[in-house]
Amino acid sequence: MPPCTLSTAAAADAASGTCDAALRGAYVAVPEVIRLDAHPAANDDEAMRSALGRSMHSRVATSKPGSMAVREGQPAYRIDTAAGGTQVPCEAGAAPSCNETTRPNPYDTPENARATRELIEKELAIIGELGYESYFLTVHDIVRFARSQDILCQGRGSAANSAVCYVLGITELRPGQIQMLFERFVSRERNEPPDIDVDFEHERREEVLQYIFDKYGRDRAALTAVAIQYRGRSAVRDVAKALGLPADQIDELARTMDRWTASAPMPEYLRERGFDPDSPVMQRVIVLTGQLMGMPRHLSQHPGGFVISERALSTLVPVENAAMDNRTIIQWDKDDLDEMGLLKVDCLALGMLTCVRKTVELLRKSGRRDMTVADIPPECPKTYAMIQPADTLGVFQIESRAQMAMLPRLKPKTFYDLVIQVAIVRPGPIQGDMVHPYLRRRNSEEAVTYPSEALRAVFERTLGVPLFQEQVMQLAIVAANYTPGEADQLRRSMAAWKRHGGMEHHRQRIVEGMLKNGYAADFAERVFEQIKGFGSYGFPESHAASFALITYMSCWLKCHEPAAFAAALLNSQPMGFYSPSQIVQDARRHGIEVRPVDIRYSDWDCSLEFRGEPADLSKQPALRLGLRQIDGLSETCARRIEAARALDMFTDATDLCLRADLDRRERGLLADAGALKSLLGHRHKARWAVAGVEAQRPLFEAETPEAPVALPLPSVEDDVRTDYDTLGLTLGRHPLSLLRSALGKRRCVRSRDLKALPNGRRVAFAGLVTLRQRPQTASGVTFLTLEDEDGLVNAVVWRQVAEQYRRALLESRLLVIHGHVESQDGVQHVIAKRLENLDALLGPLATSSRDFH
Repeated sequence: MPPCTLSTAAAADAASGTCDAALRGAYVAVPEVIRLDAHPAANDDEAMRSALGRSMHSRVATSKPGSMAVREGQPAYRIDTAAGGTQVPCEAGAAPSCNETTRPNPYDTPENARATRELIEKELAIIGELGYESYFLTVHDIVRFARSQDILCQGRGSAANSAVCYVLGITELRPGQIQMLFERFVSRERNEPPDIDVDFEHERREEVLQYIFDKYGRDRAALTAVAIQYRGRSAVRDVAKALGLPADQIDELARTMDRWTASAPMPEYLRERGFDPDSPVMQRVIVLTGQLMGMPRHLSQHPGGFVISERALSTLVPVENAAMDNRTIIQWDKDDLDEMGLLKVDCLALGMLTCVRKTVELLRKSGRRDMTVADIPPECPKTYAMIQPADTLGVFQIESRAQMAMLPRLKPKTFYDLVIQVAIVRPGPIQGDMVHPYLRRRNSEEAVTYPSEALRAVFERTLGVPLFQEQVMQLAIVAANYTPGEADQLRRSMAAWKRHGGMEHHRQRIVEGMLKNGYAADFAERVFEQIKGFGSYGFPESHAASFALITYMSCWLKCHEPAAFAAALLNSQPMGFYSPSQIVQDARRHGIEVRPVDIRYSDWDCSLEFRGEPADLSKQPALRLGLRQIDGLSETCARRIEAARALDMFTDATDLCLRADLDRRERGLLADAGALKSLLGHRHKARWAVAGVEAQRPLFEAETPEAPVALPLPSVEDDVRTDYDTLGLTLGRHPLSLLRSALGKRRCVRSRDLKALPNGRRVAFAGLVTLRQRPQTASGVTFLTLEDEDGLVNAVVWRQVAEQYRRALLESRLLVIHGHVESQDGVQHVIAKRLENLDALLGPLATSSRDFH
């Protein structure tokens, strides 16, 4: 490959977008990039600049700003600004007209080009001075490999503060898109290795990990360890086992421990389970469990932290084989690595990237849209109209209960609004009392003011309210005369002060610096207190913006292609907050026809079925559930069924079982799941038919006639129960619709009627528990999500109520909440006063909930 001649200045021009016009429509394949090893030979300035030039050339020539995929050809659709921002098809080979380009990029200005050039030169100087070129080039090579294999990936965290990371293709935030503060990522004063986190598709991350192992060898590359500590349930289990208690008593003891408890079993909880807390055995259990809590239990693998060494790792750290094949793990955790100054690369798994890629693949392969991720248009009004009322089940980041409660208040209208939305529902802004002031200013209920004109530039983008770590650092720089590196030390002290203290010298310096610059003493003290409250949990703006890119993509796909997005969500499980049942119910509420698992039509994955032309965007396709939804059925079996069906359609039970080579267990799973209904009839008939299939022996080739057997139809209740047992969902009646008469006698309202009730109205609501959350910063408050036949309802359980009705809260599948309605700014909750377990009405119905994640 010839040496690259693109200068750093040219790379800066490219990064700022000044060469976009010249390259418009020039979508070409990414040129091969020289593979650079993580060793001193790569540790020179020319290699860094050469990689910057090559990577920037390929980035500008092949992708749109903020995209995570290379264009594969002329885009199929563009935004027509003359037609109100609607999508219009592109003519093959035609250059985009003035109305058919994306909206003018606000970052493409001469001023930003100069600032970007200065930023890159500054970053390169620091990187070169600290000797980190090889680290950046190593991460660049890993990302290059992933993109060459069409694996979606994106850098996150503080690395998005780096223009160099953007130019190398590691991150997706271009200079000017946010106010970059490189010292949040790397600084001279900190003098420790940078930390670059890159998210990869969760189903394909192993390909990236194996590439690293193959490239550097398992003697030089290994995963980082995590020391798992004893928590409540694991501690009491091991103590009880050591004391010789029987298995059934150990299980009951474990149920006395909450997931959030950091102490030994409480005497009242032991009595609930039939134990005598004053007995000698229980006294030993209590004392020993308390002593064991927080102690190391076992060594586990870090989610994706890699250590790569110039020499054999065994000469530096203890190394062992991981439980998974072809993996090596060191016996040190990330804190040990920081202490020793060893470089670490985090290759993390993100389910939403898998979902986004699968959605686009479904659209492309079905002929509905010829698009890549890069073709998703920016700032779509229809997408924001969907986001504002919190119609965001299944999307990235803004799908949680707390995020959904904030959306109708914040009402995002632009990409930067999404950045704030991602960051504002975090402990830092909440503890620092920054959420309500921001909302009041955003809704014009409070005047937007700034402490000084100098700080306007720092806080103007957040209406004068500090929401991000970078803003706290910039405040210290502007108002208290900190250097950028010293401001990063302040950030690190903020993050650790609750555990280790060490903020007093910053208090003195901040207050004195602000007084010297003309700020009032009470304002300086108030700022410092806000910094302390904010510091432990503050969110980096760069991280929020990186996540907001994926948030917007997932929202656009859900808005414009809800059937394909729901199918991709199901095909990407396990991931996200919501179960397959909730995803399917949400799709049906949006008018999507969901068709059952069917041996004649279902593939392994969920798929799209069209009534007319696939490219007719005025109609949504139907969603066909895949064989993957059947609990216990293997992909291997599903592929055999697909292969046999591709040769000819199945005619009867014998034809199916013999040609697809189904064993007795697989036949039973398909029959119980209702997948044979169109071929053999209802579940009972299908079970009977497949049970009698046997391969004919040559001696008995003549078929023996069997007398017909009249089998009863399964009841509606049986069908629903079996659906949940085998599929985890039902396309028939919702379980609570079958119990509505009994619930009505208890005066339980439906969720559709709940929405019309005024604020403060006393109410009883019954639903299947689908989510339990107790954030560490919520002062013991538990948040619940319950489901009935009409939708989801959010409930709040205060600490006192949670303790009084602890078993009902933690163990109920069908829960009745007695309390009152609280409605504000379009957001409704039920505030619990009393909880009641009605599992007896459900019987053996199998339901699941996502608890305390």
